Amino acid sequence: MKEKSYTELTKLNAMKRKKAKTYVMDLYIDMLLSEIHLKIEKDNLMSLIDKAIDERDKEKFNQLSIEFNQLCKRFGN
Repeated sequence: MKEKSYTELTKLNAMKRKKAKTYVMDLYIDMLLSEIHLKIEKDNLMSLIDKAIDERDKEKFNQLSIEFNQLCKRFGN
């Protein structure tokens, strides 16, 4: 097996670090997008719940409350 030169090893190391950094950045972006999506869904459901309260629609309120609780459980909030 051919041994790699110092330069080749340095380049390989740099590429590995770049891949690890890219992975972490992708993971962070995915987490951020998930958080934004969750906030939008929660805000939307809260708005619909408020509307159901204003309209005194108990059935709609109960259904939306269940959906809101399921959303919170799904995302651990």
